[in-house]
Amino acid sequence: MIILGIDPWTATTWFAVLEKEGTRLTILEYWVISTRAGVAFSDRLVQIGADLSEILDTYRPSICGIERLFFLRNVTNGIDVAQARGVILYTLATRGISLVEYTPLQVKSGIAGNWFAKKPQVQKALKMLLGLSEIPKPDDAADALAIAYLTSLKIKV
Repeated sequence: MIILGIDPWTATTWFAVLEKEGTRLTILEYWVISTRAGVAFSDRLVQIGADLSEILDTYRPSICGIERLFFLRNVTNGIDVAQARGVILYTLATRGISLVEYTPLQVKSGIAGNWFAKKPQVQKALKMLLGLSEIPKPDDAADALAIAYLTSLKIKV
């Protein structure tokens, strides 16, 4: 089974793709979709949708985990991220891909066992959980891997 993890943003949206066979997990890919600064915001949203569609066509995931929107201070940034997240949710829904959502605290707790874990703690825990030779970098890519990993735990293969 193929699992997609997404950490949504506007300028950069992070993705991770895992394959689960029995209890074995294999990282197929993790990377970023970067949108170009200085272009119309609507064009950035179109790019996110198009790039996500390409990922879906390539890997054909059965399920996707995505981080819920969480912001405290910058409402304008939160609204932009919400719009990018809307494009992502729409694209997944039109493909019939199951969705699981996690708050940032759920991701930290589920991976590092601590609601208040910092990004380096999450990266180190992922290294151990996924049997990696080094910690996944950059840290936002690790967030997408963490989301995909948590989603894999919900699947019975």
